[in-house]
Amino acid sequence: MLLNAGSVMASPQELTEQVYLPGREGSLQIEMLAAARRNGLIAYELAPELNDLLIEVAAGSPVLVLQNLALSWYPRWHYAVVIGYDLERAEIILRSGLERRQVMPLTTFEHTWKRSGYWGMLAMPPGQMPRTATESAYVASAVALEQAGHAQGAAAAYETALLRWPTNLTARIGLGNAAYATHDLQRAENAYRQATLDHPESAIAFNNLAQTLADQQRYAEALIAAHQAVSLGGAEQASARDTLKQIEIQLHASKLLPEADTSPPTKIGN
Repeated sequence: MLLNAGSVMASPQELTEQVYLPGREGSLQIEMLAAARRNGLIAYELAPELNDLLIEVAAGSPVLVLQNLALSWYPRWHYAVVIGYDLERAEIILRSGLERRQVMPLTTFEHTWKRSGYWGMLAMPPGQMPRTATESAYVASAVALEQAGHAQGAAAAYETALLRWPTNLTARIGLGNAAYATHDLQRAENAYRQATLDHPESAIAFNNLAQTLADQQRYAEALIAAHQAVSLGGAEQASARDTLKQIEIQLHASKLLPEADTSPPTKIGN
């Protein structure tokens, strides 16, 4: 239901292999999140707050929730999708199993939801952002989408994040990496260069910029960026040195940088 709401056509039968664990006779939350990402959507785990859930539903976003319909010491786990609520009646509306419209007292829902730690998730197209999104959580969701192999979708998610948080380094580097993965070197260069301007202390930004410039055979510019990455040191020192070495090799090969003279010095006098 969440995938369909995100414009991804899928049926429960098609998703069974992706989410169902025979040994557990059900699905863990991590499988639900992974299935959304595998299908190209941002999987966003909500904060464990009823108010956040209500805000998202009011904005038109269905929310997948995990409930325990039995007892804490004898659980009966069940997923349902929250599609509406009525605060005056203190009711919440679910699509639960084969029941398209299950109306449940809000207090009952809270009790059954609390037993799962108030777990809930959204599945949204990468260009959209949850109303309750936080910077770290949304960017992490974009990173997870990229790691699932959806570089173009991740790029859209990073751009969405940067509209709200323009100096977020992870999102800016992620945008560059996603563009680089799809061989859009100009877009990657722009992202990395902006990252160096916003975060001049970032060795990763300079290292990635150096590599992208070298890939465009702009070796002189690449050399400057690579030296800067090395000078910044840190955890990326080894990677930066390797990039610098490769650029110097490419410079030698293109005869833009003369080979060092390794012949013995000429002896002067006796």
